Amino acid sequence: MLMTHIERITEKAILNVIEFFYTPFRKFIPVTFFRYGFSGGANMVFDWVLYFVFYNFLFQKQVVDFGFIAFTPHIAAFIFKFPITLLTGFWLNRHISFSGSPLRGRIQLFRYFLVVAACVIINYICLKLFVEYCGIRAELANILTTIIATVFSYFSQKHFSFKK
Repeated sequence: MLMTHIERITEKAILNVIEFFYTPFRKFIPVTFFRYGFSGGANMVFDWVLYFVFYNFLFQKQVVDFGFIAFTPHIAAFIFKFPITLLTGFWLNRHISFSGSPLRGRIQLFRYFLVVAACVIINYICLKLFVEYCGIRAELANILTTIIATVFSYFSQKHFSFKK
């Protein structure tokens, strides 16, 4: 009950912030798309902060050795931050971007994970294609890839993971 109360307060506060920033874009962008972009951007910054903290402070830029497997610090930071940002991204999508879906939470989470996995594959394929076969600079290829993955993710989340 306490968690539900905290979730509602958090949800309302986030929606108020988004509404403030959405006002000038109201005529040009659907609110769902703006909420998705705002939530995704916030989760991306959170992802960067977690990665920085894990890489620099938790793993101290050292190899993480579990005895049976060892990870370089940049891969260890990715592995440890990924489940956290996966869940925060799911919460933001479920409560902020696409609230009102009648699907059960565990079904939404499973579908959300499938879309995230598809986005990882899209990122890999697009980067390989743009950089290695089309000769596009990596930085520009990354931007194009992000746009493609974001559009795919938005429509997949809207019509698959959190459909109404």
